[in-house]
Amino acid sequence: MDLGRRDFLLSAAIGSIVPVALTPHALAQGMPAPKPGERKLGYAIVGLGTYGLGVIIPQFVNCTHSRLVAVVTGDAAKGRKVAAEHGLSDKAVYSYATFDSIRDNPDVDIVYVCLPNSMHAEYTIRAAKAGKHVMCEKPMAISVAECESMIAACKAAKRKLMIGYRCHFEAFNLEAMRLARAGAAGKIRYVRSEHGFVQRDPSKWRLKRALAGGGSLMDMGVYSLQAARYMTGEEPIAVTARESTDRSDPRFHEVEDMIEWTLEFPSGAIAGCQSMYSANQNHILLMGDTGRIELEPATRYDGNHMWTGRDGRERELTPPPGPRATQFAGQLDHLAECILTGREPIVSGEEGLRDMRIVEAIYRSAREGRTIRLDGRA
Repeated sequence: MDLGRRDFLLSAAIGSIVPVALTPHALAQGMPAPKPGERKLGYAIVGLGTYGLGVIIPQFVNCTHSRLVAVVTGDAAKGRKVAAEHGLSDKAVYSYATFDSIRDNPDVDIVYVCLPNSMHAEYTIRAAKAGKHVMCEKPMAISVAECESMIAACKAAKRKLMIGYRCHFEAFNLEAMRLARAGAAGKIRYVRSEHGFVQRDPSKWRLKRALAGGGSLMDMGVYSLQAARYMTGEEPIAVTARESTDRSDPRFHEVEDMIEWTLEFPSGAIAGCQSMYSANQNHILLMGDTGRIELEPATRYDGNHMWTGRDGRERELTPPPGPRATQFAGQLDHLAECILTGREPIVSGEEGLRDMRIVEAIYRSAREGRTIRLDGRA
């Protein structure tokens, strides 16, 4: 396929813009808009930090099947202020101590966990026991064991668990997946995925191992890992990693700064990935034997760009407005749709578990200085 002549089309039908060969990453068909008076599913946002309050809550105005009905915070005054701003009563404000009483609120269908990584498992399990479906921010948890316990709790409660992998609802990433699956770059040979930003304040929770579970790998590294998997459409069979951290820097007394890893895939494709807290980077590049697909910035909240070409940025692709107002609204509504229709989320707890297994192997490889097999071979 000649990428220089290819038309870049985003269909109004969600399913048509997703790689059909990659079932776990194929975006579900959207539901029709609710009829007048029809109930939207209610979300309780747990954690009123920068992401929960500043990014997620403002997105409900863009949702078709979802609405904000409650908040959970350790700051009662802040909770009451947010509730008032969004037309909620003081009864819709929960503390972490009173969280479990959310079971008695029929307006809450879904709990969205926007807390530090080490708290994901606890509040996911508590939400499931309270009879609520769960959206949990990435990374899913800080260990494979925690991920497994979260999945088990939601299954026992017969509640759905979805991980906040927003890039599966972002127009450029969706089109990049579709192009890769369609063979637009030919046989995939190499993927480069680099994500990082300058984390300047040593007091931030992301630099505390007890809260974050690790450093840049447990944050920006998840974007790099996810991109390698959804761009190739394969699961890696081996990983080799190396860490580079200046331990004299007060920011990195507890967690890693930069870590790079190479993934090997069954097809013979290779992915070179990197995460860092000491430089700004946001880049995905797929190279095939006949062309390439490149995104830079690749995974920001907005302002992403995408190019195709034979050996460079020959053509920039700009999608028209898609069927979703934003990637965040698409993500919020997707879980609501899955609950209403009985389907499984495209980025379920099992998807988060797959990532965490690889993350643990990356850390082990860097620590032991050797390649770690992921396919059970010695």
